[in-house]
This record gives sequence, C-alpha cells and structure tokens, in this order.
Amino acid sequence: MSESHRDDDPREALESALFEIKRVIIGQDAMLERVMVALLTGGHVLLEGVPGLAKTLTIKTLASAVGGSFSRIQFTPDLVPSDLVGTRIYRPDSGTFDTELGPVFANFLLADEINRAPAKVQSALLEVMQEQQVTIGGRAHVVPLPFLVLATQNPIESEGTYPLPEAQVDRFLMKILVDYPSPGDEAMVVDRSLDPAPMVEERIDVTDLLRFRAAAAEVMVDREVIDYAVALADATRRPGRYGLDEVEPLISYGASPRGPIGLVQASRALALLRGRRHVLAGDVRDLAPEVLRHRLVLSYEGLSEGALPDDLLEKVMEAVPEPDRRGAEPLAA
Repeated sequence: MSESHRDDDPREALESALFEIKRVIIGQDAMLERVMVALLTGGHVLLEGVPGLAKTLTIKTLASAVGGSFSRIQFTPDLVPSDLVGTRIYRPDSGTFDTELGPVFANFLLADEINRAPAKVQSALLEVMQEQQVTIGGRAHVVPLPFLVLATQNPIESEGTYPLPEAQVDRFLMKILVDYPSPGDEAMVVDRSLDPAPMVEERIDVTDLLRFRAAAAEVMVDREVIDYAVALADATRRPGRYGLDEVEPLISYGASPRGPIGLVQASRALALLRGRRHVLAGDVRDLAPEVLRHRLVLSYEGLSEGALPDDLLEKVMEAVPEPDRRGAEPLAA
C-alpha cells in the first residue's frame, strides 16, 4: 500500500488491516470492528466470553497487522503489581539499581482473566490504562503509543475470582460479549486448523494508526447526535422520565458521564471506518450496547429477576427517539 493511500483514505488502509485479520479470525466480524474502533478512539476493551473463542489470537493478530508490539499477562491470585509494571533491581557488582520494565510496556496488552487477580493488581493495571505511564523509583516511564488493553473475563466461573468494582469497570470504553460462532463459521475454523496458520502481513504501522486516530478526532458530530447520546445515558439513570416505569426499579445506577463521552468518541471512529466524515445517530445506536452495558448497576430487584443489561438497553433505545439524519458526506476517494 502506498503512502499516499494511507494519508488520503484511512478507510481503505483500515479495511485492508481488518481484511488481513479476518484471514485468521473467522466469524467475529462485529468484535473485530469494535476492537478497531477502540484502537482509533484510544479506549480499552473488556471482553467477556467462554474459553476458546479466539480472544488471545485476536489481539495477537491485530498487533501483527498493524505492526505493534504484543504482550500477554495471565492473571492469577498470586500476582503482585511489580509483575505487571516492573520493579527496581539492585546490582551488587555496581552498587546501583536498574529498572526492569514489566509486560505492560507494549502497544497491545492482553490481560487474560483480569478478574482472577486481587484488587491491588487490578488497580495497578487500570492506573496504567488511565495515565499511560508507570512510576517506578520516582521516575515516570511512558508506555508506547498506541496503547490498547484487551482484558478478558470468563462468565461461567466465579470461584477464585475478584470481580472488578463498578468504578474500575467504568474506565473501559467498551465491554464486548463474544458468543460462539455459527455452525458454518465453526466448520471453517476446524477446517483451517488442519493446515498451518496463515502468516499475517503488516498492513499499516503504528505511525499510520496514530494519524488515523487524529483523523477520527476530526469527524464532525452534530449537536442533535450528542443530545441523542446524552439522552440514552440519561434514560438509564432516570427511566421514568422516558416512560420506562417498569425499568426504573431494576437499575440502581445508570451510565456515568463517561458513557456518552465514550459513545460519541467511539462513534467518530466507527464513522471513519464506514467511510464518512460525519457521525450518524445510527453509529451511536450501533455502539450503545458495547459502551453502556457495563456501566449499568442493577438493583437487588433487577438481579433477583434475572434482568440483563442488554435487555434493559434495548428498551431504553426503543424509548429514546433517534434523530433523523440523511446525506452524510462520504470520505474523499
């Protein structure tokens, strides 16, 4: 791909990278699109799914396609913060301390089963996610940019886990639920497993990615679209105002202001991926489940009735009218 194509058409370059990833990852197109949106937005992703759904392979393949460094941390109950961020080591021969940086210093970090580590370790990782730097021995060490954390959780095991507090979960831009592939896609996965894994070619580099992130930040957002994102979040806090009296007793706390902020920012990146310089309300609606589902705190009544955040969000999106927007400007060829 020529440098001019990278500069003039972010959509073409990003689609090329996604196509390369899809050569390896089968049947997870929606997840891949959301991960790319998070990467362009500068946010982090919480993935929830049973083992064996290619969560590890996804981020490793993504790192290869965009030329970034990859690191994986398997979270366990005996982990300590220095295992993540690094530490200072005394050298008796020289009488000095050397700094050994931890595995968080990578462009793409897979935090596997983040809920298996104690709160102190979770906090250390989330601090890096927020500040994009680590302080060791009084010196700040900046992580390489772009920096994406993909944290996974296994929804079927609760023994020996430490659930993330709501305030920490809120720092993830998106929570993506990964489901089983369709029988047809799974047959393709099994068929592919009989041959050597395809080599992933680098389609863009991290410099291009940072440039595309800047391009996403220039995508226009109308006030009516912002109002729509805010209304979706407000409806999770005060459902009764939107005629959702049956939903109100099921939610203790709705989405924080990080919800609509992340929703609008992520919608910019999605519009860029879809070849537009203008955000549509449909972009906001498409991303609302991923951006808002983990920001809802269900009440005791909601938990006892087995209410699901996605079902409540579906009712919220039905109650909040979507502004009509036509004729968005396409990206220049």
